[in-house]
Amino acid sequence: MNMSGVNTVTEFILLSFSCSREIQVLLFMLFFVSYILTLMGNGAIVCAVKLDHRLHTPMYILLANFSFLEICYINTTVPNMLKNFLSETKTISFTACFFQFYFFFSMGITETFLLPLMAFDRYLAICRPLHYHNIMSSHLCMNLVALCWVTAFLCYPVPIYFITQLPFCGPNTIDHFVCDPGPLLALSCIPAPGIELSCSILSSLIIFITFFFILGSYTLVLRAVLRVPSAAGRRKAFSTCGSHLAVVSLFYGSVMVMYISPTSGNAAGIQKIVTLFYSSVTPLINPLIYSFRNKDMKATLRKIHTCTKI
Repeated sequence: MNMSGVNTVTEFILLSFSCSREIQVLLFMLFFVSYILTLMGNGAIVCAVKLDHRLHTPMYILLANFSFLEICYINTTVPNMLKNFLSETKTISFTACFFQFYFFFSMGITETFLLPLMAFDRYLAICRPLHYHNIMSSHLCMNLVALCWVTAFLCYPVPIYFITQLPFCGPNTIDHFVCDPGPLLALSCIPAPGIELSCSILSSLIIFITFFFILGSYTLVLRAVLRVPSAAGRRKAFSTCGSHLAVVSLFYGSVMVMYISPTSGNAAGIQKIVTLFYSSVTPLINPLIYSFRNKDMKATLRKIHTCTKI
């Protein structure tokens, strides 16, 4: 109780998926298996790049960082979601909710920065092959990766701070499985159009700038590939980009639906499904996309599997 006599929210209730107890247990088992497979798949890629010196190139350094990011990303939401499937209360403290909000968005922004960097790497490899090793050295690659992480984690502290200063006096029920800006702003006791608009503008700028950078990079790549005289050469060039394009399509397709306007009135069910897709499903699919379409990665993973069996 604060000085004005108004109840102040100290915890939130994440409704997650409202269904019967039996369905909750079934969902727990389904997402637990998915969670373990995601950790194993992305962890295998990180280990493969670390253990095989042939993969110590910018392309695979970026892939290993991307897989490590996916491991961090799912750990911001899935463990708490799994706990809520078996919990009766489904509560999360005020502080934990905003920490989850911060890390969930920071990881997402890191992904939107790493994907253009991976596209830029493919552009240099295909359009500037003679200068590639001079431009994209392993040292520069690691510096750019570090810049992506640091910049991403500096994007949302200020908006989140202002959201925490809003009065939350009840109700405290969030119809979601993650502390998301839309449902949180809807629970504020007073309207906050300025904060809502700033979150929408920030998300839109990050998403569209990085998306159009990727689009521009692959437009130049496509133009260069079409000039390759042999069909085999064109296939090889396309194969090096196909995996990345598939991941970009999955991620940006779902993110654009959600965060161009975070409180645009999307139905709660649609919000949860779309958020679940890019936060839990794509990290599971990404290792399959990259490993199945890459001969070097498949060879290294087979070698690791054989050594593990021995």
